[in-house]
Amino acid sequence: MEQESLPTEIILNNPRQSLGSVYLDWTPQPGSYVDFEGKTYTVLERRHRYQLKTNRYQLHKVALYVQTAQPPEERSFLRDRWVIGDMTCLYNARSELLRCAVNPSGPCKACGFYEERGE
Repeated sequence: MEQESLPTEIILNNPRQSLGSVYLDWTPQPGSYVDFEGKTYTVLERRHRYQLKTNRYQLHKVALYVQTAQPPEERSFLRDRWVIGDMTCLYNARSELLRCAVNPSGPCKACGFYEERGE
């Protein structure tokens, strides 16, 4: 049996606001990118919403919590994935979702907390 597409609500994480709903033909995972109304967003979290129908809970819709994707100059390639920010910095989290602990909103360029990672 082929699963039909469910409505997916796109919710901007900061400031918290609903951007709208869309039907997707794939299942976005945290860390992946989704395009919506001409903008690219990074998926932070996926939540399922269920509804009680005929004495059973059925998946009703999906909610994606997203943040605006970082510009390409603020990303570095690490092994098999893109990470946010400058990987040469000691404080870089080496994550697709979080830049660093001391300056999470960035940018990395000219950051006063920059320390070269000694590896």
